[in-house]
Amino acid sequence: MRSAKPRGNWRSLKVHSLNPDAMGDHLDLYMTLMFGKSGLSRAEREAVAVVVSANNDCEYCVRHHAEALRHYIDDEETMTMLMTADGLETLEPRLSNIVRHAEKLTTAPVAMTDSDLDELRTEGLSDKDILDLTLIVAYFNFVNRIALGLGVTFNAEELSGYSDA
Repeated sequence: MRSAKPRGNWRSLKVHSLNPDAMGDHLDLYMTLMFGKSGLSRAEREAVAVVVSANNDCEYCVRHHAEALRHYIDDEETMTMLMTADGLETLEPRLSNIVRHAEKLTTAPVAMTDSDLDELRTEGLSDKDILDLTLIVAYFNFVNRIALGLGVTFNAEELSGYSDA
């Protein structure tokens, strides 16, 4: 294994392999949040990942999670809105509220209010769903900072054949 460098063409797991205990814990958290039992659909979770990453200008995570999201959304206009975090208010109401909540929690966490939670409840999210959503938003803010801070990049080959398993 090569020694750590502050920037470079690294992949997410390669970076984490420098601290195997943290990598294991990270993967456990990822699997729980993205694939565990939740009232949030897989598409909603991937959409949150994409919107949070777009707001953080983390192209690595936007591209990877957009590729996964394409398994659930076959509408290029919707994909573009999510990948640019633009026009989110025009999405169908439940998804719109979820991703706009994720955007606000990412860009202005101190501005969150009880009414933000009430909007999610109006869309049918339970308190556990809201917790799951909050954890996913926090997780992707965390991961974006790892990828951006360490210069994790991708190549086109990595994006082909994405598996959501």
